[in-house]
Amino acid sequence: IPGIKVTNIEELDKKGIDRQKLVIDVHKVFFTMLLRHSIFHADPHPGNISVKDDGTLILYDFGMVGRLNNETRLRLVRLYLALVEKNPPRTVNAMDELGMLAPDFNREVIERGINMSIKSMYGKKPDEMEVEALMTLANKTMSKFPFKLPKHLALYLRMSTIIEGIYHTHKVDFKFIKVLRQILEEESLIKDAYIEEIKHSFKRFAKTLDDTLTIAPEIKKFMDENRVLLQKNKRGSNTLLSGSILSGAVFFGSAFLFQSNETLGIIGMIASAAIMGIFVASRNR
Repeated sequence: IPGIKVTNIEELDKKGIDRQKLVIDVHKVFFTMLLRHSIFHADPHPGNISVKDDGTLILYDFGMVGRLNNETRLRLVRLYLALVEKNPPRTVNAMDELGMLAPDFNREVIERGINMSIKSMYGKKPDEMEVEALMTLANKTMSKFPFKLPKHLALYLRMSTIIEGIYHTHKVDFKFIKVLRQILEEESLIKDAYIEEIKHSFKRFAKTLDDTLTIAPEIKKFMDENRVLLQKNKRGSNTLLSGSILSGAVFFGSAFLFQSNETLGIIGMIASAAIMGIFVASRNR
């Protein structure tokens, strides 16, 4: 089927092709294949894409085809929805599950980096001081940006990189994040993403609960020791009992919080110890 090469700007302009719409259509075609059908043209270089006089796209040479299993596809949908909804923590969760991050990554550094990337996607240039603060944090924590290229995503990343090159060739006003939102809405993928997000939240909660239960005997021991102290010395017993209950509640809450935010979790555990210390000191006065 004859057509105009997708990067032949001169010929496209002669035919009156709307090149902004063309770039949008190219992204919609390829990312819909990826996110809805789990199978996609993995070699979309300009020689494999032409445009008819009416703007219809023509794809050639399906010799290189990428495939994703359903689990990976849904993780990508969750990743993109998190970006669309400007949610760095969920973005990092999805990237981690896709194998895009090294096991020892620093969540705070990555989330702040993702936050700046999201701002850039929406057309807001990151503030220089914000970038400098992130680099300072990374240096202080001896952190690098531990991004990886999983083998099962190699063709997907190849496809997306080549498609991005077509956009840069045309230099039109284009924001990928807006097109991405349209794809998710038009293909009814948002509901699927939320269902998967709920499933994974329950899994993380179950793991947190399991981890917390493993330390429950230590907490029980701690409470029993305080109960013995109360029996030995009833003076100020109500104060110490209240402190024990409050301290234990804060500790449990911090253990749950630790799974989603390590910094706040640690602060909570320290606060738990501090609360108990204050109540003990108050009792001894």
